[in-house]
Amino acid sequence: MQSSGILTLNSPCLAIKDLTLAYGDLVIQQNLNFTINRSDIFIIMGASGCGKSTLLMSLIGLMKPTKGDVLYGEESLWQAEPEARQQLLRRTGVLFQSGALLSSMTLFENVALPITEHTQLNAERTRQLVAYKLALVGLSGFEDYYPNELSGGMQKRAGLARAMALDPDILFFDEPSAGLDPVSAKLLDDLIRSLRDHLGATIVMVTHELASIFAIGNNSVFLDTETKTMIATGSPKQLLAESKDPKVIRFLTRDNTDNSQTEKPKIQQGKPYEQTR
Repeated sequence: MQSSGILTLNSPCLAIKDLTLAYGDLVIQQNLNFTINRSDIFIIMGASGCGKSTLLMSLIGLMKPTKGDVLYGEESLWQAEPEARQQLLRRTGVLFQSGALLSSMTLFENVALPITEHTQLNAERTRQLVAYKLALVGLSGFEDYYPNELSGGMQKRAGLARAMALDPDILFFDEPSAGLDPVSAKLLDDLIRSLRDHLGATIVMVTHELASIFAIGNNSVFLDTETKTMIATGSPKQLLAESKDPKVIRFLTRDNTDNSQTEKPKIQQGKPYEQTR
């Protein structure tokens, strides 16, 4: 059964409660407490090695915490029985850093895979749904291409289409712009923000890219390597303006990235996003 808590506008979409993550005796992060609200673009940030991706793995059910819990709405992820946990996780989509597309499958087959595995839709309805998802990310007409025939930016967008295949309430991204040139990274940021605005999904994103952090993030948590816990949470722009912690300020001012925002792309009735190769 779908979590009613996820769909309740007045409650958090995700709540992280007293979370501690460790590999054996090696503590990665501890005493994490923060809330991700519905329709947030929530940034998990911090220096390299602070545990950003480890935290993400715990949020998507791939790493059990040493202590604490993750609540999807009002339902516990880690105290749930395996079948109930899988039901919760079916309301999510994940875009891994590499895109994680299957190289032996076409884009159509990659996007169709979760649909055929988790639904009873017939072949024609599946074809229509895959075409719609690819159109949303600007890849209409590329259904028969293989991943190695696409640019890095197009592969990321194809991975995003697959992550959206089951119409998830929450999308998780692990360094989505890693390996992209600045123009492709900016286009991907614009697409992520536009999808949030038009589809209403909550987005949780691990990134160290300042341009992305300031352009699309409206909420965040900052993980500290030295103390192995969170030392700030809130809007990245607000943290930059108001934080007194030198680690946070140093991270958010480490270069002269232009953080201005440009006009949002428009998505209407499945019209494709601007295609670039």
